[in-house]
Amino acid sequence: MTTPAATTGPLIELTWTDHVSGRKGYLVVDRLVRGVSSGGLRMRPGCTLDEVAGLARGMTMKEALHYDPRSRYIPLGGAKGGIDCDPRDPAAYGVLVRYLKAMRPYIESVWTTGEDLGLSQDLVDEAAAEAGLVSSIQAVYPLLDDEAAARERLAAAFAVDVDGIGLDALVGGCGVAESVLAALDRAGVPHAGARVALQGLGTMGGATARFLARAGLKVVAVADLGGTVAHPDGLDVEALLAARDAHGTVDRSALRAGDRDLPGDAWLSADADVLVPAAVSYAIDAVNQRRITARWIVEAANMPVLPDAEALLAERGVTVLPDVVVNSGTNAWWWWTLFGDIGADADEAFAHTRRALRTLVDRTLARAERDGTTPRAAAHALVADRLPVLAERFGWYR
Repeated sequence: MTTPAATTGPLIELTWTDHVSGRKGYLVVDRLVRGVSSGGLRMRPGCTLDEVAGLARGMTMKEALHYDPRSRYIPLGGAKGGIDCDPRDPAAYGVLVRYLKAMRPYIESVWTTGEDLGLSQDLVDEAAAEAGLVSSIQAVYPLLDDEAAARERLAAAFAVDVDGIGLDALVGGCGVAESVLAALDRAGVPHAGARVALQGLGTMGGATARFLARAGLKVVAVADLGGTVAHPDGLDVEALLAARDAHGTVDRSALRAGDRDLPGDAWLSADADVLVPAAVSYAIDAVNQRRITARWIVEAANMPVLPDAEALLAERGVTVLPDVVVNSGTNAWWWWTLFGDIGADADEAFAHTRRALRTLVDRTLARAERDGTTPRAAAHALVADRLPVLAERFGWYR
């Protein structure tokens, strides 16, 4: 059913029930710009409408933060989809296909979507084709100057392989890593030897770990579904990446003699300068935040730090770089490529992503210092400045 949105709430809130399994799915369109919104589709057990609504609002902010009137890419509105199902369940693919069939009118007209937690882009594409869709992003096609050329350019970019990993699986982590480096640079902390612990070694976490290790940082702990792998002198990131499965779980037989296999929450208390939660939402709460000794938390996942935890962390001098800034690179890369700001080239994609994220992190931290607020509050203030500009140029849809 569709629930009417309040005047200050999302434009569309929709709850779907799978007639086969009884599982629930959700779609929230927070805002439209030029009639279109953008936001991925996640699948995880326990996914809720409130969670999807928060993510959709976050997408509105990510899009607005990347607005540059000089770019071909014009930000879209924010949206998000979610399915309450374990992606490892043998029935999950059928649920996904039926969800996309039910959402087909929205995907064809107002909602562009793609991979998110629990789903790969290849799987979304396969299910979308089975559901009768041209593409999971077909709603944006009418906004393109040359649809055929744009689609060819994006397809070519998705075919780019870097060291055995697709470019699309790397750009988000490149942006997260650059956010970490920007924060270190601003504080005058050398990259070499700086210590980082991550939760999650999937698409985002794995790419982040790779870029940070190559920048000279020591990745001292990585948490996955099997626990936390740690080494005080730094893990062999490339070996861990080579030994992970499709869900980012590392084969423990690949660990070195000095690597330690610790409980799953041990990454929180790792002796690190930076923590990167890159797996699930709501990972850091008011209780477990007490274990954190890191100076920075960089949100590669969506909504990993609960608000009450962030307030307590701020009191202790721990800086949280918010998800709406840090993990916005993947979404922006799609649109930079599709609209023609960059081509199907890895070096160009990484350079553009690094420039954009470094600028955004610097701007956010400078605003926080100026206003005496947290980086999240500063990012929200930047969004508040930009949304009226977008609304004046393209219209305001609530």
